Amino acid sequence: MIDLSTFQPNMRVAIIGASGGIGRALTTLLVDHPNIAKIYALSRQGTPHPSSKVEALKYDFTDEASIIAATQIMKNAGDLDLILVTTGLLHNQTIAPEKNLRALSVDGFEQNFLVNTIGPAMTAKHLLPLLKRDGKAVFAALSARVGSISDNRLGGWYAYRASKAALNMVIKTAALEYARRFKNKIIIGLHPGTVDTALSKPFQGNVPDGKLFSPQQSATYLLNVVNDVTIDNTGQLLDWDGKTVPA
Repeated sequence: MIDLSTFQPNMRVAIIGASGGIGRALTTLLVDHPNIAKIYALSRQGTPHPSSKVEALKYDFTDEASIIAATQIMKNAGDLDLILVTTGLLHNQTIAPEKNLRALSVDGFEQNFLVNTIGPAMTAKHLLPLLKRDGKAVFAALSARVGSISDNRLGGWYAYRASKAALNMVIKTAALEYARRFKNKIIIGLHPGTVDTALSKPFQGNVPDGKLFSPQQSATYLLNVVNDVTIDNTGQLLDWDGKTVPA
């Protein structure tokens, strides 16, 4: 069983991107945990969940009105202990990771930044005020090791790398702002490793043995990291094993 002992009992959790591979896995793990009282499963579809613990809400973070509507429902019900932003974009039918400068496009940058940076930033704007003020409270957004500037040794993937680096800056800046007023609100980025989802599917051939995680594995690792973090970690990007990823 995952350990959530550093949080207070009867936890209330919001999962943004609950219909994705990691989001679904997080929901499955948390719904059976005795410390969890409520899960808000946010996605564009608002797909219902069979558990009475889970309330599915429609949430499109490219539309601020949608964010505000979902935020109001959660605000009326009480404070949150944990917010997990699990969304991300690397490729789709119209864009792919760029191998060189010749492959750059405005559309590629716009789509990557909208999903990987702007969406989580707008989520932080509206949902961070919902975190409880007494006891440990965490806002965690999935980022990526390839967003590290100092760790970039391969090049390529311009728009994705840049959008994740920008997300890491949003996380760091929000953490500095909140640290001045709230001593228990922890804001972090999480690198989930390479996970067997649609995002990584075209690129799994080069993954070393044992380093391609199932969504359930990754979700377990991430929840363990969330349980272990303290206020000293706020503003950091942490790997799936809890190690700090350099900026």
